[in-house]
Amino acid sequence: MKQGEVWQVNLDPTLGSEMKKSRPCVILNNDMVGKLALKIIAPLTDFKEHYKLVPWMVTIEPNVQNGLSKKSSIDLFQVRSLSQKRLAHKVGSVEDDILEACKVALGVVFD
Repeated sequence: MKQGEVWQVNLDPTLGSEMKKSRPCVILNNDMVGKLALKIIAPLTDFKEHYKLVPWMVTIEPNVQNGLSKKSSIDLFQVRSLSQKRLAHKVGSVEDDILEACKVALGVVFD
C-alpha cells in the first residue's frame, strides 16, 4: 500500500456528510510513514461539471493505470485516516501530476 495507489475502500459506518459506502480512494500519506497500520486517503466520487470550480476537487480521467471505469473527482476535503483493514483491493495508481494536484488541493484545504 503506497502513496498514489487507488484502492477500493469500505468507508462505512459514517456520520453526517462524510462520504459513505465502498468506493475508490487514493492513498496520500508518504511511504516513509507507511509502516503504521493506518493510511491517509482521499475518496473519489462521480465527476460533476461544477467540481471544476471547486479548489479541493481533483478531476481524474479513467485509464489502464488508475483502473477507474468513469471520470471521477478526488475530494480532498474528505481526507481521513483509517485502518488498512478497510482497504479491500488495489484498483490501480494515479499519475504523478494527479498526485501533485492532490497536494496543491490539500494546501487549499489547510491554508
